[in-house]
Amino acid sequence: MNDGESDRDRDPAEELREMIQRMLSGDGEMDFSALANAAGVSGADSQSIAGLMQHLQSALSNPSDEIDWSAGMKQAERVISQNPGAVSSDERDATKQAANLAALWLDEQTEVGSIGEMELLSRQQWAQATMPVWQEIAAPVATSIADALTQAMGEATPESESEMIAGAGRLLRNVGGTLFAVQLGQVVGQLAGEVLAGGDVGFPLLDDRAAVIPANLPKLTDGLEVPVDQVRIWLALREFAHARLFQHAKWLRLQVLSGIRSYAEGIHVDVRAIEDLASEVDPSNPEQLQELLRNGSLIPPRSEEQEQALASLETTLALVEGWVDCVTASAASRLPSAQSIAEAIRRRRATGGPAEKAFSTLVGLELRPRRLREASEFWQKVTDAVGSEKRDSLWAHFDLVPTADDIDDPSRIIASLKGERVEPDEMDIALAQLFDEEEGDGPVDKSE
Repeated sequence: MNDGESDRDRDPAEELREMIQRMLSGDGEMDFSALANAAGVSGADSQSIAGLMQHLQSALSNPSDEIDWSAGMKQAERVISQNPGAVSSDERDATKQAANLAALWLDEQTEVGSIGEMELLSRQQWAQATMPVWQEIAAPVATSIADALTQAMGEATPESESEMIAGAGRLLRNVGGTLFAVQLGQVVGQLAGEVLAGGDVGFPLLDDRAAVIPANLPKLTDGLEVPVDQVRIWLALREFAHARLFQHAKWLRLQVLSGIRSYAEGIHVDVRAIEDLASEVDPSNPEQLQELLRNGSLIPPRSEEQEQALASLETTLALVEGWVDCVTASAASRLPSAQSIAEAIRRRRATGGPAEKAFSTLVGLELRPRRLREASEFWQKVTDAVGSEKRDSLWAHFDLVPTADDIDDPSRIIASLKGERVEPDEMDIALAQLFDEEEGDGPVDKSE
C-alpha cells in the first residue's frame, strides 16, 4: 500500500487528534499564553500553562462525550495554592467559641432546624465541598457551547471535508468542555478566597452543613471599625440560620437547585454567535479573544421561559436570605455593633466580588437575587404581627411559601396566620390543614 492510499484510509478524527497533540507538545505553532487567557486563566505563568496543556491532552484521550470536570477542580486548587490563607490556632479557637455562643442565641429566636457544630473550612476544603454544585449549575451551559461549536464548524466545513468534522465531533466537544471546566475552576478558586461561609452566596452549596472560612474573615473586618469578636459571632449566627433553614425545610434545597436547572437548561448558544465571534476576533490580539469569551457574548438573551424561571428562583432566594437576615438581626441584638456589621454585609452582597462577576458572565446567572431588603422587611413584619413560631410555619411545606406579591403586601398572610377570616385560597387551606394536623384533628376535608 503506497503512502497516498495509507493517508486516505486513515481515520480523519485520528488525524485531527495527532495535529492537536503535536501543537500541545510544542511541535506546532500555538500561542500558549493566548490559549490560557482564552480559558480564563488570568496572569498565566508557566506552571498554569503547563497544567492547561495537561488538561487538554487528557481531553483528547477521553473516550466519553461527558465533560471531564476534574480539570476544573485541579484549576481551582492551583488558584488557591497561590494564596492558601493560613489561620492560626488562636483564630480557630476564637471562631469555635463564637459559634458556640451564636448557637445558643439563635435557639432563643427560632426552633427551626437542629445543626451540629460549626465546621471550619480552609479555602481548598470549601472548593472541594462545593464544586459538585458549581458543576451542576454550569453543566447545561458547557454542553450548549460544546454543541454550538461542533455545529458551527460542521456548517462551515466544505462537504468534501465533512467526514473529518463528523469523526472529530467528540474531540471538539471534549476540548471545548475542558476549556469551560478550567474557566469554572478559575472562578471557584477565586471565590474560595472571597466567601465567608457556606451560605455566603445564597445557593445551598453545602446541603445543611454550617461552615465558615476563617482565612477570609479579614476581608470583612478590614476597614470595619468594630471588634472582630462581634463579627465572628454575627457571621456564625447568620451561617447557623442559613444551614438550619435548609435542614428544616428538606424540600427547599431541591426546589432551589431545580429552579437553577430550569433556568440553565434554557440556555442554548446560537451557532450564529459562534460564527460572529470567529469573524470579530483578531488572532494576533489575545486580549480581544479573552474579553469576548469573558463578557458573556456567547450567552444569548433570556427567553420568556427563562425570565419566568429566573423570577421564581429570585423570589425563593430572596425569601431565604430575608428570613436569615431577620432571624440573625433578632439574635444579634445583644451585639453593640450589630447594625454596622449587617450594613457592611448588605453592601458586600450588593456589589459582589470579582469572582461573582466572572461567574455571572460565564453561566449567565447572577449569584445575588434582587429584593433582599424587601424580603427582610416582609419577614420582620410577619414576626412583629404573629411571632416567630407562626412565621416559621410558612417553611413547613413548599405550598405555604410566600409569593412575590406577598413580599409587596404581607397583610393577607398575616391575616391567615392570625386566623382572621379572609377569602380562602390554596395557601389558606394548606395552613389550616397543617395547624389542624399538628393539633391532632386530622386532615381537613376540602370537599366540605
